Amino acid sequence: MEIYNYEHLLNRAMESLPENVVVKERFEMPKGVIFYEGNTTILRNLADIASRVNREADQIFKYLLKELGTAGEVDGERAVFQGKIPPTKVQERIERYVNRYVLCRECGRPDTKLIKKNRTLMLKCEACGAIHPVGSKGRKST
Repeated sequence: MEIYNYEHLLNRAMESLPENVVVKERFEMPKGVIFYEGNTTILRNLADIASRVNREADQIFKYLLKELGTAGEVDGERAVFQGKIPPTKVQERIERYVNRYVLCRECGRPDTKLIKKNRTLMLKCEACGAIHPVGSKGRKST
């Protein structure tokens, strides 16, 4: 049996930490730039939101389509939704996505990644090491 000293264990723990951890105080909930073009609703900064939360723009877009109950398409860095959707409704769905698929439930940091374990989608925090299943619905908010 090997006996570890404090310095050895501390060094081992420090080496296993990710290099670029985003500090929660600097993380701001992404705000959508939303406007109308005719009878469509445009989310101009979909690509920016995706890069800020470290997720694929396509995944966020599919989530928004489902939550908003409409059809649409990705047009470059923006999302185009059919119909006039209130900007507050779109922003609320973006925040719901971030709370469900980005922020860690333990430490609240955005330094997470989505992994699949068996057939379950899991949220793994790279800051604190917590792993949680991503609920299909989560808590309802009005």
